[in-house]
Amino acid sequence: MKKPKIALIHDYLIQYGGAEKTLEAILELFPDAPIYTGIYSFKKFGTNITSRKIIAPRNPIILRLYKYFTFLMPLVFENFDLTPYDIIISDGTAWPKGVLTRPNQLHISYIHTPPRFLYKYSAESTKRNKWYFKPIIPFIDHFLRVWDYNAAQRPDFLLTNSQETRKRIQKFYKRDAKVINPPVDIDYPVKSDSMNNLQRPYYLAAGRLVAYKNFDLLIQAFNLLDLPLIIIGTGIEEERLKKLAGSNITFTGRVSEEKKHELMKNALGLINPISDEDFGIVPIESMSHGTPVLAHKSGGHLEFIKEGINGMFFEELTVESLAAKIKEFDKTIMENGFDAEVIRKSVRKFSKEHFQRELAQFVEDKWKEHTKDKEQNEKPETEE
Repeated sequence: MKKPKIALIHDYLIQYGGAEKTLEAILELFPDAPIYTGIYSFKKFGTNITSRKIIAPRNPIILRLYKYFTFLMPLVFENFDLTPYDIIISDGTAWPKGVLTRPNQLHISYIHTPPRFLYKYSAESTKRNKWYFKPIIPFIDHFLRVWDYNAAQRPDFLLTNSQETRKRIQKFYKRDAKVINPPVDIDYPVKSDSMNNLQRPYYLAAGRLVAYKNFDLLIQAFNLLDLPLIIIGTGIEEERLKKLAGSNITFTGRVSEEKKHELMKNALGLINPISDEDFGIVPIESMSHGTPVLAHKSGGHLEFIKEGINGMFFEELTVESLAAKIKEFDKTIMENGFDAEVIRKSVRKFSKEHFQRELAQFVEDKWKEHTKDKEQNEKPETEE
């Protein structure tokens, strides 16, 4: 069997998050595969992915105004010429699954979640709530939901990151998906004597500073409590959040993986205030160092956080309720209510190696099935 030519499809390469960590892990399996993406910014996106062959529209207007012309993205992805490839592996939320392939090609799509903004989940930006957009948004969203459903029927097989997102796929696309948990750095080495230059003890939060991650709620709660909080990350909400924060809250911006894991290891606990989280890579990274997590009781969090064992939950998305729960979380930690070794063991199964092993096996099995079916269909009929 000849070695198949593989292409990778990804939403955007403009910021670094869990989806991009997943893409990096896929690239390690298929190092010769080019990446097709809707938007690519070398300036905004600085990881080793930038050393790969990347195919993206080069119009600077698209790069600057894509948030306002989201409804045109289906055209961008449907116009990628993928005819030279045997296997297409797409990963993302909105557009990659909609690329056009031929019957002789195998398309496997790893869906992180159906687009949050289309199905009434909290989304990254609040721009859609502006009064001047409101009259047209329902019409655009209706068009995009129709396209999104049809696009989800195109891949031969669907994969996803959690049981939570699997349920969303079943609900919105009427298809099933195999769950392969995303890659998490659970064995990242941090020197036992490593220290940071920031005040200790402290609590930690990390992620893209965007609307749906509820960092504003978290900041207001810590302002009330006057406990030290460090926030890792950058994003479109950064300036607004900094204006909300008191002197007890420190923003690090983007940090190296080494620094991030050092901060996770030395934190009292990590707070993840996102509701309906698709999975939750950041909490698992933190737990791999024995650091407990306080998270919203919803979404992917329910699949790995065990109340009182490796973390705690809060339920109400209000400043007062979150502040009260953080106070309870802090008291539990100070009274040695969590066993660091138990926390570490609870997330051992979420390794990058486990993800790569499962994905590689799935692709290999489906390619064998695909080529076998193709050979059978190409056999000439013999006369009896």
